[in-house]
Amino acid sequence: MHGDPMMWIAGIRALHLQALHPRAVRGVVQNSDFRRDAWGRLMRTANFVGTTTYGTTDAAERAGARVRKIHSMLRATDPETGEEYPVDAPRLLLWVHCAEIDSYLHVLRRSGYPLTGAQADRYIREQRVGARLVGLDPAGVPADRAELAAYFDEVRPGLSAGPEARDVDAFLRRPPVPPALAPLRELVWSRVAGLAYASLPPYAHELYGRPAPAPDVVTRRLRRAGTLLRAVPAHVRWQLPPRHILRAMARLGPAARPAPHKLEP
Repeated sequence: MHGDPMMWIAGIRALHLQALHPRAVRGVVQNSDFRRDAWGRLMRTANFVGTTTYGTTDAAERAGARVRKIHSMLRATDPETGEEYPVDAPRLLLWVHCAEIDSYLHVLRRSGYPLTGAQADRYIREQRVGARLVGLDPAGVPADRAELAAYFDEVRPGLSAGPEARDVDAFLRRPPVPPALAPLRELVWSRVAGLAYASLPPYAHELYGRPAPAPDVVTRRLRRAGTLLRAVPAHVRWQLPPRHILRAMARLGPAARPAPHKLEP
């Protein structure tokens, strides 16, 4: 799944969803200049996912230790109450994790990636390893689709699209680029970001106050995007940074290359 090109659209969906948790998004906004370092932040996230997916166990453990160390030094402040809180509070880490995993799973399956219900549950269970690496107790992390759905039902009343979430939304819709790249942003990025937003759950559209096309229209567009992107040869796509798949193949041999036909029941 993590080698599929639709992961990029899923990642943008995850950012939209994560921003709806007021405390989680404040932790980002108050501790980073995401507008100036958006690409760097995206690549650091992609590098972490790539390392924990395709790297060695030692590399994954080191990546997790780096993330935990950075998070342990950061705090955020609630502007309404003045309360200061750590950004690595378990409930905030759990929200970020679940928003990511839900987005990855939702976009890939909806775009036509061949995954059964049992395989989807297995994927969610496997990702508890990643949750441990960032500092969570795996026992408290959803282990299948039912538990993930129950988690979102539980946290949904506390979600909102405050000023920070709207800043993230505005940035994702039109990220600043050099003037020469502005036409490309309108031609390509606006469609990619629009599709990622459209794939959010209806309650997210309501909170942001921006409508989306009908679900069946969104599904058709996701399937078209998936068909188009998957038509690009894998060896071409894998050349893009951070190239974890190619490094894993060099270490383990060409037979280790990811492919949907290798999915276990």
